[in-house]
Amino acid sequence: MKCSICKKILTKKVIDLGKAPITNNLLKKLSKKKFKDSYPLQVHFCEKCWLVQNKYKLDPKKIFKNDYPYFSSFSSSWVKHAENYTKNIVKRFNLNKSSLVAEVASNDGYLLQFFKKRKIPCYGVEPTKSTAIEAKKKGIKTFKKFFNIKTAQSLSVKYKADLIVANNVLAHVPNLRNFIESFRILLKENGIATFEFHYLINLIKKNQFDTIYHEHYFYHSLISLDKIFKLFGLRIFDAENLKSHGGSLRIYVKKENNSRFKITNRLKKLINYEIKIGVSKISFYKKLQSEAIKIKNKFYSFLKFCNNNKKTVIGYGAAAKGITLINFSRVNSNMLKYIIDKNPEKQNKFLSQSNIKIVNTKILKKIKPNYVIILPWNLKKEVIKELNFIKKWGGKFVVFVPSFKML
Repeated sequence: MKCSICKKILTKKVIDLGKAPITNNLLKKLSKKKFKDSYPLQVHFCEKCWLVQNKYKLDPKKIFKNDYPYFSSFSSSWVKHAENYTKNIVKRFNLNKSSLVAEVASNDGYLLQFFKKRKIPCYGVEPTKSTAIEAKKKGIKTFKKFFNIKTAQSLSVKYKADLIVANNVLAHVPNLRNFIESFRILLKENGIATFEFHYLINLIKKNQFDTIYHEHYFYHSLISLDKIFKLFGLRIFDAENLKSHGGSLRIYVKKENNSRFKITNRLKKLINYEIKIGVSKISFYKKLQSEAIKIKNKFYSFLKFCNNNKKTVIGYGAAAKGITLINFSRVNSNMLKYIIDKNPEKQNKFLSQSNIKIVNTKILKKIKPNYVIILPWNLKKEVIKELNFIKKWGGKFVVFVPSFKML
């Protein structure tokens, strides 16, 4: 397999999680047959452009279907994050009623609703029918399309943007060259684009291997992205660390001829830090596989202990990262019977391969579990606050990434 950007043969493996199903392809019925739709999940490092990527890239149409079940608005902390972003970006770049804002992968309108409230014209580009419908219910103009050169050319006739927002999508596109070029086409000459994505540095240094799944084709660092954006006439001019999703990065991008925005010292410091810790060297990634195996073994042995000692345990959050942990650990419904999720689109469905049933929160008071495993560990504060009542019967919260903790 070749690198998606520079076409160099990929030979340096970062981690191998074996074969796994597509995380968000949930089953409507319990499967009694052996599950066959699993695909290799290997991450490799490109020695030329330093891009970290899944070696085997699935067709996005297999992943982002019309009934795609991820809705951003179900996380209150994420919606608050979007509201704060809107407030700050409007102030920093003087956006107003004459501006035009676009969001790529706009999901259910979780973010654009805040621009709409400020009467700043906006629209979203979202390929999945289920989420696009929800956005339209909020009164947000939404184009149900994959964002690519063809889409950007079509939209640029009437909808060139002053700001393009792309949150948690830069990792989700197999054709990265086409995707980045599309931003150059849709941006106004003095416009900017912001991208947020789970930061590769946190993935490696904090053992966050469960953020690896087929939906994530890439795992981004600044030094790699800086090199890649320059290939397409774009420049990163600022970047900042964020707490969201267990540690994300937000980058600010302009066209190369846009002299309005200068390179910030904050960006320079972050790039120098990456160089210092060796992000462009394969040695930086060497411990991730062994750390993932330690977490996998701890997760499996904990569930085995609970089953052997008649301790009731339930999972919380049928998020992709939790499903990665379950599949890699070869856990099934005999070991973990239920996972709670607030999203009704996921409830009463089953995880592919493991056959674990997704249920609503009502089950908690019915079975009164000894332990609730918080699978989306980045939301642990939100979950503990929401489900704090389990402590009435002595229930405890547990997380396994980046390491085992009882909360």
